[in-house]
Amino acid sequence: RKIRQEFLNFFQQKAHEIVKSAPIVVKDDPTLMFTNAGMNQFKDIFLGIKDPSSTRVADTQKCLRVSGKHNDLEEVGHDTYHHTMFEMLGNWSFGDYYKKEAISWAWELLTEVLGLDPDRMYVTIFEGSEPEGVSPDEAAHMEWRKYVQEDRILKFGKKDNFWEMGEVGPSGPCSEIHIDLRSEEERSKIDGATLVNADHPQVVEIWNLVFIQYNRKADGSLESLPQTHVDTGMGFERLLMVLQNKKSTYDTDLFDPAREFLAKKTGITYEEATEPQQIAMRVIMDHIRAIAFTIADGQIPSNTGAGYVIRRILRRASRYGFTYLNLGQPFMYEMIDLLEELYNVVFEELTQQKEFIKRIVLEEEKSFLSKLERGSRMFEEYLRDHRDEDTIDGVFAFRLYDTFGFPIDLTQLMAREKGRMVDMEGFQAQLEAQKSRSRAATELKTGDWVEVNPSSDLPRFLGYDALELDTRILSYREVQQGKKKAFQLVLEETPFYAESGGQIGDRGMIIQGDQKIRVLDTKKENELIVHLVDKLPQDADGTWRASVSPNFRKQVTLNHTATHLMHAALRETLGTHVEQRGSLVSDKLLRFDFSHFERVKLEELQEIEQQVNARIAQGIRLEEYRDMPIGEAKAMGAMALFGEKYGDNVRLIVFDPDYSVELCGGTHVQNTQEIQLFKFISESSSAAGIRRVEALTGTHALAYLNEQQSQMGAIHELLRQPKNTVKAIEDLIERNRQLEKELQALNAEKVSQLSGALRQKAEEVNDIRLIREVVRLSSSDDLKQLSFELKRSEENTLILLGAEIKGKPQLSLIMTDDLASSNRFHAGNMVRELAREIKGGGGGQPFYATAGGKDATGLPSAISKIVEMI
Repeated sequence: RKIRQEFLNFFQQKAHEIVKSAPIVVKDDPTLMFTNAGMNQFKDIFLGIKDPSSTRVADTQKCLRVSGKHNDLEEVGHDTYHHTMFEMLGNWSFGDYYKKEAISWAWELLTEVLGLDPDRMYVTIFEGSEPEGVSPDEAAHMEWRKYVQEDRILKFGKKDNFWEMGEVGPSGPCSEIHIDLRSEEERSKIDGATLVNADHPQVVEIWNLVFIQYNRKADGSLESLPQTHVDTGMGFERLLMVLQNKKSTYDTDLFDPAREFLAKKTGITYEEATEPQQIAMRVIMDHIRAIAFTIADGQIPSNTGAGYVIRRILRRASRYGFTYLNLGQPFMYEMIDLLEELYNVVFEELTQQKEFIKRIVLEEEKSFLSKLERGSRMFEEYLRDHRDEDTIDGVFAFRLYDTFGFPIDLTQLMAREKGRMVDMEGFQAQLEAQKSRSRAATELKTGDWVEVNPSSDLPRFLGYDALELDTRILSYREVQQGKKKAFQLVLEETPFYAESGGQIGDRGMIIQGDQKIRVLDTKKENELIVHLVDKLPQDADGTWRASVSPNFRKQVTLNHTATHLMHAALRETLGTHVEQRGSLVSDKLLRFDFSHFERVKLEELQEIEQQVNARIAQGIRLEEYRDMPIGEAKAMGAMALFGEKYGDNVRLIVFDPDYSVELCGGTHVQNTQEIQLFKFISESSSAAGIRRVEALTGTHALAYLNEQQSQMGAIHELLRQPKNTVKAIEDLIERNRQLEKELQALNAEKVSQLSGALRQKAEEVNDIRLIREVVRLSSSDDLKQLSFELKRSEENTLILLGAEIKGKPQLSLIMTDDLASSNRFHAGNMVRELAREIKGGGGGQPFYATAGGKDATGLPSAISKIVEMI
């Protein structure tokens, strides 16, 4: 805490504004999934799209590097200084100071304030790039000569000393500060300059000073920015390692609580652990931070996008604990308390959401550990079925990976323990095929914007007050996503609401004379309002009439206001622990995800519904406050959502100051009576600790109720108009249950009788007692039951049964334990061969296997063929 504060105090004294960290999960930038550097939240300032609140700022930013260009995941744990989530200490200049001050202050802070030894430090500068027409950074070179000897100023190329945020965006030459932490003896043998940028664990970069002066365009070219900027980033964890004289970032006091926790949990101290155990401990110590902070910022583990990345990180940590530390029960959720104590002075989101995060992590751990167990069982079954093979099939290994989240290195480890290898070529082929499918579906290729009316101002949204207006097209471009081609344009002023806060984007038309362009959707890209259109204009110049579909906007607006009323009712009925975790506000329905750890009971839903409809009937008028200071909004009771980045001024939406007060940029009705009616249509689980409700409003709600009434009328008629419809249905269900019991008893009796008859028909084939028959049964369960009943026959018996069930042929092959253990036969292999007779396939264990097919006429052939096989 002291070191972090010293950094912030230093730059505050240099007239920097100290700003809050942006959320770790990025929402309005299609080029980024997570905040991977301190500059992400200032990207629009660097591009000249947005004006800064101050020309000098500093902060500590939560960062995550697990995907895309900046991906450290596979190194994490295996070395001693990489991390997934880390803090990036940084200071910025937006068109203010440049290389001279940035270099001078960096050196002053490191050597004079923090007391680092100048004799152990090296600096690097950009050597230039002829192909891109970028000269060597002589200005930085001249500045460093004031503080550092010439032999400690090292030149490197684009890979090391030209910083880029991604494939497109702000970029520029950088100057890194490295430190040599080796012993004096080691330093005397090998010059530290030769180890800079050589991945030596004790010669590491601690601070990167980036001089942003270019924008990387979609075609790969560089264009100069209107102003030059400074963007510095110093890894907090590495700084602690240096100042606390440690050999690893994981040895600093930032990780002490987690290291002590794991020692107590496993009975193994970090120092006593084997190398694989130390790697596992480092993985867990690192990953739990990434998991906690992303959940706190609103990203719940899931099967897609950013949620899948978090789930993968969580499972990676769980698997290391399971495999190397013998942690077979959930444990990571307990570590959230330790993190909260560490970070409560700087990141309040962990404190305020601690119990919620713990619940999510616990449920995810439980789920994955059960999958680990099932995957392990599948692996053992595979080994039994392929006992004569030395190689684990790559397709099977991929199925374990894809279906059960089973990491390939775990499959390899288990295979080695059994003296086998994994077909990695087959696995990689399956993996690449999956990646190709994923890339084809999600890869976004954008052309450069074609400027029609260049403007340095941001597009203005005027859609709160008008659905139609005259405007100009500023720019347009073509976009390729997978196989689909789309078009985008930006208007100078627009009535179209861009998708945000769960509310979908507006649709409508942009018209100029005979030119009519349909707006299919409207989205926000950083601070730009981007209109997705069906075609590009033939001539984009001149004035255009932009018109939002009024009916579409009206339906969306009804649902958005109803969402606010419902959110308030949920908190009032279920408790103040209810917080929004996601929403969809469309023209057809509203969907709302919220934190709650049990199913919402029917009577609670009815109470919430009645409360919302009562507020609708009250006719509460909208109170809207634009550009209100955020402090005033919070004082009025507004609740800020975690994971959202708010400016100094916000928009406040109020429907009764004592009921619904929310920060919101969406569109709303002027009076709640416009909504007419609110009706829940579903309640379900969205994720661990997250419930989801869906509801309708207005005419959609009325149509739903009419449909429900129509269905109830039809049911009433089918039941011959009983006085109590619910009681009649309950009686029907109970009667059905009784009949099912009777049917099961009859089937059991039939199976028993059939079993006795089939035993009498047993025959001897090549010293094997064989029972084979095509039988008449009504279900697969009955066929299985009969097979196992016959297995309790005399020893040395093999049973093959065939049946046509619901029009589909099925085979069941089973043998007694003594025959199975003799290894003479393998049921899975045999049934695969027999399945050809019914034009199907199958498989199973050595003692029991089944098959299904398409041609029931082949059942007698299959039953006959078993004799030949024996």
